[in-house]
Amino acid sequence: MKEFFVAILGKPFGIVLFQLLEATQFTLYLSLIAFVGGGLIALIVTFIRITPSKQNKVVASSYIWTFQSIPLLMLLFLLGLGVPRLLNLDINPWVAAGIALTLYASAYLSDVWRGAVEAVPVGQWEGGSALGLSFLKTVILIVVPQAVRLSLAPTVGFMVQIIKGSSLAYIIGFHDLMSVGKRWANAPVTGTEPFVIFPIMALIYFCLCFPLSLWSRRLERRLGKPSSRKPAEAG
Repeated sequence: MKEFFVAILGKPFGIVLFQLLEATQFTLYLSLIAFVGGGLIALIVTFIRITPSKQNKVVASSYIWTFQSIPLLMLLFLLGLGVPRLLNLDINPWVAAGIALTLYASAYLSDVWRGAVEAVPVGQWEGGSALGLSFLKTVILIVVPQAVRLSLAPTVGFMVQIIKGSSLAYIIGFHDLMSVGKRWANAPVTGTEPFVIFPIMALIYFCLCFPLSLWSRRLERRLGKPSSRKPAEAG
C-alpha cells in the first residue's frame, strides 16, 4: 500500500500521507476504547446518581465533578508519566491513554445521561409507581426508553470530543495521528514543513468528526423532545 501512495504522490509526500492515514487507525481504536469503556462506567454512575439514596447521589456526583474538573491533559500526564515514575512501573501508553480517556468520557457521558433521565416527565415516574412497579422496573421499562431517545444525539456529538481529545495522547508516547504528524513536521525534510503537515492532519480530523456532528444534528432534529404531558393526558 505504501508503494501505491509513493507511486501516485512521489517521495516524501506519498510516504507521509500513508503514515498519517495508517496512524489514524490508532486514533480510532483509542477513541472506541474510551467510548465503550467510558460508556459502561457512565451507565453505572448514572444509575447510582438517580437512585433515591442521598449517599449514592453524593458518591456519583463526586466522581463526575472530580473527572470533569481535572483537565484531560493532566490525566494523561498523571497516568502516563506521574504514576509510572512514582511507583517505578512501566505502563504502556495504550493502557495509560485508554484509562485517562475512559475516565474523561465516563464523567461527561454520565452527566449527559443523567440529564436525559431527569428530562423524562415526572408523570412517567408517577405512572410506574401507580402501576405498582418497583424503582428498578420503572427505570428499565419506562424511563430508559425515553432517556435513550433524548440522549442519543448528545452522545453521538460527544464522540467528536473523544476523537479530538485523543490527539493529546501523543504527549505520553502514544503512536497516533498527532504523534506521527508532529514527527514529520519537525523532520528536516523538504516537503514536510509544518504548514504542509498540519493542514493535512486537520483535514483528517475534520473527516473523522464532521460526519458525527452531522449525524448528531440530524438525530436531534428527528428525535426532538419528549412530550411533557402526563400519561393520563396523552392521546
